[in-house]
Amino acid sequence: MPRADVCIEAVFTDLPLVERAKRVADAGFDAVEFWFYDMGGDRGIAEFGKWCADNGVLINNAVVNAPDASIGGSLVDPADRSRYIERLRETIKVCKDINCHQAITCTGNARPGVSYWAQKRCVIDTLKVAADVCEAENFQLFLEPLNTLVDHHGYFLSSAEEGGDICRQVGSPRVKLLFDIYHMQIMGGNVIARIEELIDVIGHFHSAGVPGRHDLDIGELNYPNIIKAIDALGYKGLFGLEYWPAGDQMESLKRMRALTK
Repeated sequence: MPRADVCIEAVFTDLPLVERAKRVADAGFDAVEFWFYDMGGDRGIAEFGKWCADNGVLINNAVVNAPDASIGGSLVDPADRSRYIERLRETIKVCKDINCHQAITCTGNARPGVSYWAQKRCVIDTLKVAADVCEAENFQLFLEPLNTLVDHHGYFLSSAEEGGDICRQVGSPRVKLLFDIYHMQIMGGNVIARIEELIDVIGHFHSAGVPGRHDLDIGELNYPNIIKAIDALGYKGLFGLEYWPAGDQMESLKRMRALTK
């Protein structure tokens, strides 16, 4: 069974990061992930990192740039390349200070009037530069496709298959695919077969119930079967829970811990 982590951006959102991590640990998890180190100003990153280190909680990953590129720049615009690489370097520094060695990267929104292929080429070229930075820093990037039907209208990369092709063309083990089961169920479904086809380039998973992005046992997806299939493929990374609990948060987390145990 893949080890599960909890995205603390979706739980106990009225509390500082360190308090969220404490509650997730109380629910039985020993790994977390978060988004931007500077979202909304000082987030208490140092305190969060120290508590996790002192209590055996892994910080699996952060996020480099926003889906709409408002934070950190876009991968589809060559004019943004230096801005993005600078943001990547800053994120790596903050992450390594808290013993985190992985981050998620988004593409940004599609550019009107620019061909799909030109934008895809720009993503590949920028990620090749990013891969060199990550290689030098012993750091890992996960490229994330998102759904454009519900949550991220206008986002460039909405296909796991296209994301996998980009990762293969980048040609570096430092750039892998993030397969978000919630997003990819919305963008076509057939998730187990698609995971099987892409497992060689998948470095991380995200999960949530469909519809609604709530608990994994609410909705149309059979997560026990999906997790069993991932485990059978020999996947060694973490299985991220990026969901918004529909009811009592602690009860929900404990239920999700039992489901992913």
